[in-house]
Amino acid sequence: MSGDGPRTVRAGGRTVEIHRPGKVLFPGGGDTGEYTKGDLVDYHLAVAPYMLPHLRGRPLMLDRRPDGVDGPSFMQKNTPDHYPEWITRAEVAKEGGTVTHTVCDSAATLLYLVDQASITLHRWLSRTGPPRSRPRSGGGSPLGQPDRLVFDLDPSVDDFETVREAARLLGELLDELKLPSALMTTGSRGLHVIVPLTGRHDADEVRVFAREVADTLAGAHPDRLTTAARKKDRGDRLYLDVQRNAYAQTAVAPCTVRALPGAPVAVPVSWEQLDDPALHARRWTVANAVEQVRSDPWAGLLSRGRSLAPARRRLAGLR
Repeated sequence: MSGDGPRTVRAGGRTVEIHRPGKVLFPGGGDTGEYTKGDLVDYHLAVAPYMLPHLRGRPLMLDRRPDGVDGPSFMQKNTPDHYPEWITRAEVAKEGGTVTHTVCDSAATLLYLVDQASITLHRWLSRTGPPRSRPRSGGGSPLGQPDRLVFDLDPSVDDFETVREAARLLGELLDELKLPSALMTTGSRGLHVIVPLTGRHDADEVRVFAREVADTLAGAHPDRLTTAARKKDRGDRLYLDVQRNAYAQTAVAPCTVRALPGAPVAVPVSWEQLDDPALHARRWTVANAVEQVRSDPWAGLLSRGRSLAPARRRLAGLR
């Protein structure tokens, strides 16, 4: 795609104007391809039906790169005043005030964010409101009650075999706890293991449970796994990171592009694919991720949220 003239795209009943679609956001070089803003628009149009269910109702933090991934970057929480009125917003309390996050509820919003050079979408693990069929306990804000739990498998060195091994061990433990789980490449170095929840537990409960699971696994494999937050205390062990489960923390969204050379994508994968020798954290890019995303390896899984109470009892028995 060439030229700097605007491109209009129809998405979900709205027309979005893409400015400078030929602008290179990912310079090519070596083994990596060159990708323009227009390439990212085409990718997001293709994956929108699969990506939006993981974004709707969730406040976002945006990694914006107006001059491409080699230029300055900034993380955006607050929604600028110039964003169109049809874009959903979520006002979230913070110390001393509020933050008005952007919420991506439509394909048009997704493309508008691409036009703003929002490369990576980081989402909350909770929603602005619960499903009508799901009562909340405690009377707190639904944003304080996540319906996702995330384990971030972060290797100390860029060695995917250690990630693959840790994922298998964690998956086996979650099976013992009778919790369903899903895998996602991060597009960086590791994997995320995601557990669907009912949304009836507050963030502190979820974080404490995740830490107990991680501690149990690291205690059983102390030479390979750790929950030490400080890098100097990890050695060459893989870090089981559960900090994303704290209130107001975010995790990279499924199908989002990472601001790294080659435009790698965080892609849902099946547990069977974990045994594929070709699998690694940057296996898919905007050039080849669409087919994998459309295979929908998580189909139906994340809609079956579980309560943590039975799992807590099973974990106590194991510990």
